Amino acid sequence: MIGLHNRLWLIASILAISCCACQQPEPTLSAAEIRAITNEFAAAARSASPVADVRTDPRADLRATDRALGSVDHLDVTIPKDSESPTVKAKLLRAIGSVAARHRLTPGSPSESREGLLLTYRRAGVATHTIHIHTSPAVGSPEPAAIAKVEGPRLAIILDDLGGDRAAADAIFALGYPLTISILPDQLHATEIAQQAQRRGFQVLLHLPMESVGGGHAESRELRPGMASKEVANLVNQFLQAVPGAVGVNNHQGSQSTADEALMDELMPALRDHHLFYIDSRTTAATVAYDAAQRSGVPAAFRNVPFLDDVEQVAAVRKQLHIALRDAREKGDAVAIGHPHPATLSALREVLPEAKSQGVLLVLASELVR
Repeated sequence: MIGLHNRLWLIASILAISCCACQQPEPTLSAAEIRAITNEFAAAARSASPVADVRTDPRADLRATDRALGSVDHLDVTIPKDSESPTVKAKLLRAIGSVAARHRLTPGSPSESREGLLLTYRRAGVATHTIHIHTSPAVGSPEPAAIAKVEGPRLAIILDDLGGDRAAADAIFALGYPLTISILPDQLHATEIAQQAQRRGFQVLLHLPMESVGGGHAESRELRPGMASKEVANLVNQFLQAVPGAVGVNNHQGSQSTADEALMDELMPALRDHHLFYIDSRTTAATVAYDAAQRSGVPAAFRNVPFLDDVEQVAAVRKQLHIALRDAREKGDAVAIGHPHPATLSALREVLPEAKSQGVLLVLASELVR
């Protein structure tokens, strides 16, 4: 249970943040529009609390294909017990309230019980969203029935090297699937694309430049073996400023850096301080990055299917996507990485509609970290 002081403070925060959304009556939203806002709520919640488990209702994808009015969508946000604090909750509520205000949703009175806090939002008097915020049970406690679990194989697709081409980012946004984009910090449009991605409900990673074997195609700023912990932390801080809203990191190149245990042991505390997760792109078989993340308590995962577009041809990428779907079914969870090449985007448009019929759920990268 949340203490009385914290409870009242949280409720006041919600109403204060959201009251600007209810000044004028607004047209009722369609199911597809409601689903798009849900994705924004989810992205905002993950950005505000990267350690939270944020789940949307997978059945809503079916409702969103029609244009019926009055559909209600649901979002479940679980905060780990060891991360629960008034500060974390306040940041989470500010993020949710900002999305609601941007879409002129009217907040109802928050409902609190021992299962957590239930928020309801409306447009033109019609309920559009419910958001359930609660804390994960203590070890040994039964899991509340309210927490929806998605069963079956899952596939997260990360598209990295974003930041220099706005048209490529727009093409990804237009796909309409839950994809994770990873943005290079020293690119001209990095900040703009990161902000657009958040507004559209896409998850954002920092594509962290790291040194490769032989130093080929080096970035002007990158992590290199021999850097002191302060240098690493400062560089990470600067990169994150260029990629606002990043909830995690994956390495750009890095065949030299990710194989350097000392450097990875310097990097992971910096990521932990920012509450970021790490995805090891596995650009070398000698990588120790995932193990370093695990030792440091940084939630992590790694690419465990072949790269999607080593060959930039639609037929080749299509084949790799089918391999990724197959591997997801066999392994349970799979992380795939591609790039915003025209061939890749074309193949994604062709193949992603097949995921559901193959029993594979497309998810964001944060849902596969451990």
